[in-house]
Amino acid sequence: MGKVTGFLEFDRQEQKYQLAGDRIRHFREFTLPLDEKDVGRQAARCMDCGVPFCHSGSGCPVNNQIPDWNDLIYQGNWKEAARNLHSTNNFPEFTGRICPAPCEEACTLNLEDMPVTIKTIEQAIADKAWAEGWIQPEPPEDKTGKRVAIVGSGPAGLAAAQQLARAGHDVHVFEREPRAGGLLRYGIPDFKMEKRHIDRRVAQMEQEGVTFHYGVNVGVTKPFAELTAEFDAVLMAGGAEDPRDPKLPGQELEGVHFAMPYLTQQNRRVGQEPVNETPILAGGKHVVVIGGGDTASDCVGTSFRQGALSVTQLDIRPKPPAREDKLAVWPYWPTKLRTSSSQAEGAEREFQAATLGIEGKNGKVTGVKCARVDETRAPIPGTEFIMRADLVFLAIGFAGSQAPGMVETSGVALDRRNNVVADDLAYRTSVDKVFAAGDMRRGQSLVVWAIREGRQAAHAIDRFLMGDTILPR
Repeated sequence: MGKVTGFLEFDRQEQKYQLAGDRIRHFREFTLPLDEKDVGRQAARCMDCGVPFCHSGSGCPVNNQIPDWNDLIYQGNWKEAARNLHSTNNFPEFTGRICPAPCEEACTLNLEDMPVTIKTIEQAIADKAWAEGWIQPEPPEDKTGKRVAIVGSGPAGLAAAQQLARAGHDVHVFEREPRAGGLLRYGIPDFKMEKRHIDRRVAQMEQEGVTFHYGVNVGVTKPFAELTAEFDAVLMAGGAEDPRDPKLPGQELEGVHFAMPYLTQQNRRVGQEPVNETPILAGGKHVVVIGGGDTASDCVGTSFRQGALSVTQLDIRPKPPAREDKLAVWPYWPTKLRTSSSQAEGAEREFQAATLGIEGKNGKVTGVKCARVDETRAPIPGTEFIMRADLVFLAIGFAGSQAPGMVETSGVALDRRNNVVADDLAYRTSVDKVFAAGDMRRGQSLVVWAIREGRQAAHAIDRFLMGDTILPR
């Protein structure tokens, strides 16, 4: 906790944003951090609530010791707060920027809609730790002689790699792309998280003994059997990239795309990487985004920055209430109306809108045919309408891991959702000495859940290799 009476004395103060008219002119981060004095006041608001749901199962997936480091910040002990934060989270500068903060929804003060600004404090701690040089490589004193291969360098793979390297194992990360990060680098736009944060962590991990192999598509350019032959354990952390395909009439028209190729292209441009595919650009176009999640919102923000004339987001779900029934859902994640920074930049939002098909002329998209839906999400006859569109993005989620390549050639068992079968204790697949973690195991989820899975998988692998482990779970 912080100050005993802090929650009575200080109001919630959040980070501010650059004005929308300014921030859509660039792809850099646009939050305006609080100064240290204000962060200290926000930490002081952490109350003696008895049971801190913020860091329990209903709050933080990595079980950050939130009351502890809030109190440390209130006391002015930033260095110890950074040490405490890193004891549960390998990459707090990632989650402090892009996590939706279930911890704040679980905060006791959220019963009054004024939760502690946990996410803001977490980012402030991590950023100060880097600025002060407190974050240094932590190479192991002794090596175990065991070799571990990790396929995929997203947050799950990176977290597992760092933990296992610090335990003394020889860790090799195989990444299909030219740089590490997975969807942290190639899916999440730079205006939400600049990629220098990933680069710093990769440099730290290389000094801790992790070896990165880029441009290696396991199961395609490198046989999976070579990994199981060369290494004592293999962790599959390749994510869940197979897009959910609605198979809409007219989906083949020019100008209709899945969301991820669009986001990846723009991230490559910002990162000064070559874009070898046909460019997908929103400048001067009327854009329709089908889907109501984070990926759809990222398409909205990217379209505005590319100069779209208009952006409309279609969501089949009914418009949520502005405020949830606290006593019915707290401390769990509630369904309520949320407006992302990208949506606030000028997007039109259509709720209870089902997409019936894509219309076009001369092979190019001209509009999206929609209809209102009832409570069962069935289209209501007579409510059809056409939404003008020069560019359409399909952002309705993912259907599991991509089967061609590693998944098919590894021989691991899959569940009915096309996720790799492995429990959340041993993380072992149906193939000997092969493990799975992150979205590839649990399905599409949050970065913070991927970090949790990577850490827990490292714990399981270390125990498998050594018979015991000192790695936290």
